[in-house]
Amino acid sequence: MNRQSRRTISREYFSDSRLAEHHFRSFNAFLDRGMQEVVDQKETIETDIGDKEGQEPVYVELGDIRILTPRVREADGSEELLFPQEARLRNITYSAPVFMEMSIIRGGDEEPEQVVDSTETKVGRMPIMVGSNKCNITGFSDKELIEIGEDPVDPGGYFIVNGSERVLMTSEDLAPNKILAEHDTKYGDDIQVAKTFSQRRGYRALVLCERNREGLLEVSFPSVSGSVDFVTLVRALGLESDQEIVHRVSDDPEIVKFMLENLEEASVQTTEEAIETLGKRVASGQGKNYQLKRANYVIDRYLLPHLHEEGVEDEEVRINKAYYLCRMAEACFELALDRREADDKDHYANKRLKVSGDLMTDLFRTALNKLARDVKYQLERANMRNRNLSVSTVVRSDVLTERLEHPIATGNWVGGRSGVSQLVDRTDYMGVLSHLRRLRSPLSRSQPHFEARDLHATQWGRICPSETPEGPNCGLVKNFAQAMELSQDIEDEQGLKRELSSMGVQGIPGIDGVERTTPADD
Repeated sequence: MNRQSRRTISREYFSDSRLAEHHFRSFNAFLDRGMQEVVDQKETIETDIGDKEGQEPVYVELGDIRILTPRVREADGSEELLFPQEARLRNITYSAPVFMEMSIIRGGDEEPEQVVDSTETKVGRMPIMVGSNKCNITGFSDKELIEIGEDPVDPGGYFIVNGSERVLMTSEDLAPNKILAEHDTKYGDDIQVAKTFSQRRGYRALVLCERNREGLLEVSFPSVSGSVDFVTLVRALGLESDQEIVHRVSDDPEIVKFMLENLEEASVQTTEEAIETLGKRVASGQGKNYQLKRANYVIDRYLLPHLHEEGVEDEEVRINKAYYLCRMAEACFELALDRREADDKDHYANKRLKVSGDLMTDLFRTALNKLARDVKYQLERANMRNRNLSVSTVVRSDVLTERLEHPIATGNWVGGRSGVSQLVDRTDYMGVLSHLRRLRSPLSRSQPHFEARDLHATQWGRICPSETPEGPNCGLVKNFAQAMELSQDIEDEQGLKRELSSMGVQGIPGIDGVERTTPADD
């Protein structure tokens, strides 16, 4: 290939906003699907109206959400289209109104339901990324951009909040819902640990399965102090017989021998006994009925939440959780027998990147929960004062707006993260492009983390080997390679599973590690 051809291909590749395309694709997916998915997951806003005798229960049903393009409300009350340059000059936020269908419903339980009020109302304003599908300058020619004061070669991919240009930093994190096995030597003994970051709807739970120095398996997960005996937990989930537990872990003779040691040490034999034992751990000193209720709640809510699926029976979900724990146990034993190598946390197959759309989804979920709490309070107050309940009077749009704009303006994100949004580096054009393609690690800058800072072989073609800051951020703040393409989430997960099944892949339910997935015999 001659130099001219390379130059033509390079120019073509980097045209049409390719350098910030990962931000656009992610944010557009959030606007098109992500916002509605968060609303559908929330579904209703419950209230305490109806708890007293003689009162009918009241709740709010959430419907479709839609977003306009950026607008500004002038002093005379009129609304005009807003362009990025005007937002910069007037020190205002480049944001668009968000509307949602809401219905206040009275009744339920024994009473027939009746719709008190149903309408589409403005719930707040959403900051819009410059250059995204909802941006007012999308599709403009260079001449039109110049006429309204915009730079035709500006890559976009950032937000304008109170006149400041803010870019959301791509965040690097360990892959969720994936089993990682490693050796833990912090106490001097070689302990095998299999862990998974179980993530669902923004909630992230770390589940650990470790083989201690006596060779016994223990499981740790949120809301339970200390660790729980592996056999007790899988029996509580519905695997009762010794044979089934051993078979689900492995048929390998050496692993079977390890499992028999665990079964000999087990103090419970039935599912009922296992749940009682767990109840004593999570609600010690309480009544037996409360202990059982709390134990069931804990294993349904906090243990491997990513295995929950809409419309699937609780018994089936619990069995899937038991199978998943058996896979984790097998990983521990294989590590102890040197049948597998410890997983490398720095391998890029074990990492996932959170781009603008993922970060905005987390933010919108928190903002919607805050709005829901405020709507609940306003409804209960209006009902107590015997006022007519209407959607327009109980929704305060500044609640959602404040929760969306403030984190982008300050960089202090949900989950205690800081520095997520930064001022765009406008030193020069290359500085802007570099900043849009930067990614940051969540690891602490004050700790050595030598291996995390090192250049890993799997970063080849993905991460730039030379552009990283000096000092405490060295190796933790990185930049994408020049021709890197970032793949986005699969839109139709069930369609993917069906496609794999039609190709002969076995191991349903779940492609994410609940069962082994092996090619069919034929």
